[in-house]
This record gives sequence, structure tokens and C-alpha cells, in this order.
Amino acid sequence: MTLGGHFDLDRLEEEIAETEHDMSVPGFWDDSDKAQQVIDHANQLKNQYNSFKELADEQEELLILLEMYQEEGDEDLKTELTMRMGELKEKTGLFELSQLLSNPYDKNNAILEIHPGAGGTESQDWGSMLLRMYTRWAESHDFKVETLDYQGGDEAGIKSVTLLVKGYNAYGYLKSERGVHRLVRISPFDSQSRRHTSFCSVDIMPELDGDISVDINSDDLKVDTFRASGAGGQHINKTESAVRITHLPTGIVVSSQAQRSQIKNREQAMSMLKAKLYQLELEKQEQEAASIRGEQLEIGWGSQIRSYVFHPYSMVKDHRTNYEVGNVQAVMDGEIDDFIDVYLRTQLVHD
Repeated sequence: MTLGGHFDLDRLEEEIAETEHDMSVPGFWDDSDKAQQVIDHANQLKNQYNSFKELADEQEELLILLEMYQEEGDEDLKTELTMRMGELKEKTGLFELSQLLSNPYDKNNAILEIHPGAGGTESQDWGSMLLRMYTRWAESHDFKVETLDYQGGDEAGIKSVTLLVKGYNAYGYLKSERGVHRLVRISPFDSQSRRHTSFCSVDIMPELDGDISVDINSDDLKVDTFRASGAGGQHINKTESAVRITHLPTGIVVSSQAQRSQIKNREQAMSMLKAKLYQLELEKQEQEAASIRGEQLEIGWGSQIRSYVFHPYSMVKDHRTNYEVGNVQAVMDGEIDDFIDVYLRTQLVHD
């Protein structure tokens, strides 16, 4: 087992030193938002450095343990060695995966949207199941989750939800979830217990920092305000603090109701709109490049990426990689790392 590969530890040490130097420059705190970005970046670099060092130290310990076993042949040593090698392999795999996330915005926070398809209560309930799945996944990775917008279903589930998933590489991991998710099950809402198929679209965008410039003409915007409400239908406040912005040229609609202040919600909605417009531009560039290469690309909403089958058998299958598992409940409890891992490694091969 070899740890390292193309990981440039010296370069990482240089980046940490450069960042610490920037933090010591007079006037560093003059722009508190910019200062916080630098501090967050420094912490991310240090975490990456410490993770690699811990793996390297553990590998050294295992090599010593291996030599002891080869000399003594102790079965207890063999048992410990086998267990710890398995743990190290898993940790190394996760570390290697984090190194695959090298695109410009992979390290950013992620904006995650869930929109049920046609089907009323069935698809809205499926949307709430996906919301729970992603929330549990985020919590297992120590990511913070903020609900930016929540529209509850009429009877059950959700009409739509927008989350901000905050943490290093949140977008890099979650970008693999973008597309249409399909559920097949016996409906709990069908008195005749018939099998139903439901669809939800999941959209993922990076949260953009202030350095990204996206031109938006104020004349192209329609801004509405309304009373904010949360899960269960309760009102967060009695004033029209929630904000909905429609970008007229594209038809893109964004909403924010997480903050009590209308001004803050408008800022958050504008940030979401910029992210959507940026994502739209990236898609156009990808489609143009694909057309030049003669490739056929599926359009986002129409591309079914994964099926979750509860009946007549138990299976979750990713249609892009053909990776599948039989433990549906574990997946719905947030265990989607294997799907993300396989997809990202497949994309690396394609790139």
C-alpha cells in the first residue's frame, strides 16, 4: 500500500505559509468578509495537510507492525494488522477522492434544490425523502445545512426546497447528484396499494464568492415579496420578508426566506440567481464543446441519473456508472458516498 501518488506536500506547505503571511499583513481585517475567506482557506489547507500527515504516520506504524508479524508470526498481530489495514485503505480512498476535486469551484459551498415532478402528493413525498437523505449525508460529513427556501406540499412532502450546504468540497461532492431521481414503490397514498413511479429533479450549484462577476440587468428582474413559512406551514414572521426574484430573459426563479430581513433575503436570492446564471453559461459552453467534438449530451432535466426501487425488489442503481446496491434503506439514510466516489472516478477517466 503506497500513500502519496501525485500529492504535492511541499507545494501545500508553501500555500499554507503564503496564506499565513497574508493574514499577518497590516489592514488584514479592514475587509472582514475577505479576511474570513482567507481564514477559511487557511483552515482548509491545514486540514488537508494534517489529513495527509496522519495517513502517512499510520502507514509507517503499519509497516512496523508488519515487520513484527513477519518476525514473530503472532496471530493477534495479524488480526490487528488486517483490521488496521482495512481502516487505512478506507481513509486513503476518501483522501484520494478529495484530491480529485480540483475544478475551480469544487471546494465551494453547494446550493442544492429539489423539485418534485408531476404526480402531486406522490412526487412531493419523494422530494421530502430526498431532502432527508441529503441532510443526513451532509451531517455525516460535518457539513452545515441551511434551508434557504421551503415550500411544503399540500398533503405531504414538499413542493420545492433550496438548501445551502456549507463545508469544504461540498459542491465538488454534490455536483454528482445533479439530475432526475426516480422512485418505484407501493404508494402509501394509494388505497389499492398499487405500484407508483415518481420523479424529482435535483439541481446543484456552487455558492459563488464576491470575486465572481455575473452581469445582471436590473430591468430584467421581477421582484416579489411574501410572508415566509417553514416546514409544517408555520409562519417564520408576520412581515413580507421573503423574496422571490424572476429573471425574465431566462425564466429562472429563485426564492429566499431564511433571513428575517427582506434585505438579507434579497441578497441571498441574488447570490442564488448569479449561481444559476453562471451554471447556465457553463452548460452552454459544454454543449458547444460537445457539438464540436460530435458528442451527444442529454439535457439536465431529462437525464434520469438514478433509480430507487422499493418494490418488487430492493435496489438503487446509478444509470451513468451502472453502480448499484441492494440496501435501499441505507441509501435513504444518507449513505451515498459510494455513488459519489464511483461517479467522480469515472469522470476523471473520461477527462
